[in-house]
Amino acid sequence: MARRPGKNFLFVPGPTNVPERVLRAMMVSQEDHRSPIFPELTKPLYEGLKKVYKSKDGQVFIFPSSGTGGWEAALANTLAPGDKVLTARFGQFSHLWVDMAQRLGLDVQIQEEEWGTGAHEEKIEEALVADKNHEIKAVMVVHNETATGVTSNIGAIRKAMDAAGHPALLFVDSVSGLGSIDFRFDEWKVDCAVSGSQKGLMLPAGLGFVCVSQKALGLRKNAGLNKVYFDFQDHINTNPSGYFPYTPATNLLHGLRESLACIEEEGLENIFRRHHVLAEATRRAVDAWGLKLCAKSPRWHSDTVSAILAPEGIDAAKIIRHAYDRYNLALGAGLSKVAGRVFRIGHLGDLNELMLLGAIAGAELSMLDNGVKIKAGSGVGAAQEYLRDNPIEAQAAAPKAA
Repeated sequence: MARRPGKNFLFVPGPTNVPERVLRAMMVSQEDHRSPIFPELTKPLYEGLKKVYKSKDGQVFIFPSSGTGGWEAALANTLAPGDKVLTARFGQFSHLWVDMAQRLGLDVQIQEEEWGTGAHEEKIEEALVADKNHEIKAVMVVHNETATGVTSNIGAIRKAMDAAGHPALLFVDSVSGLGSIDFRFDEWKVDCAVSGSQKGLMLPAGLGFVCVSQKALGLRKNAGLNKVYFDFQDHINTNPSGYFPYTPATNLLHGLRESLACIEEEGLENIFRRHHVLAEATRRAVDAWGLKLCAKSPRWHSDTVSAILAPEGIDAAKIIRHAYDRYNLALGAGLSKVAGRVFRIGHLGDLNELMLLGAIAGAELSMLDNGVKIKAGSGVGAAQEYLRDNPIEAQAAAPKAA
């Protein structure tokens, strides 16, 4: 293959761009993960992650896995075979979590929702109110569904659960939300919150995170699902001293320390605002193209990924392939029900205005080349106008004229 000059524009909704300083932090010689000084690296990571989760009371576990491993850990350490769980299914990742729960031997009560919407808190409340005998042991919700660009309101779901007076646990997949959009573990009384390293944490894939409430931890003895690799107890026995029950991903842990430093320096609230501004600029571009998002209404808009519906008769997969082959731009593909119907622009992680404008311009070029009837520069121009009026960081006051 001929050399491609310049940098690949990575705009899938994960893996995301890794900051140069994080890459450098991972370029370390291999080390003894049982050495006396290893805890100096590991112990602060748990407290740093708790800040990102906005939790003081939760306990964080770090697994050498993807977010899928976090799903399994959350279920296997708190539930028993045959336990009933309630979940909404509205995208590829909510579908996969349902599949895992069923394969683990759980009785899954599914609320089927239209793709392009999310978890409806009022329906969850109705189901919990109807569960007079409290047979439902947990509610599972995907916070941010990347397949369709949809975010569900976890705070509203917690209010619905409280209104129903139901004791079920609240499990949340925030793999593509944590560190990018607001997440409040303690305030929302989440019991298990799952995430991964390759999204808002700005790392390569390979670390799975689970923040667990004390309520959920107290259920370990009654959890009858089989577990070995993902057993919380093995970590509880070893983590306080700074070690792991098996060989950890040492280089990724060095990267995690640096990514947490990046998050601390920018500030979580600033990060959330930056993601909202970049997402809204993308939505302005979509409007200017005359296209629609997969998300059915602003209620569901995700600030980490926009899934854009291709016009009737246009294969979105061809737009994605052409963008990669001709312009070295990686766009997200449509998954499952929306395969060939959408292309996705991921706008999360280490990202600024000019990077986003490059992705919008590349998407525009590929659409034009594939016969989509849009005006060249329309999306870029609309995004520019919005970004100029909405800086992603606080601006210093302009100096006064002498």
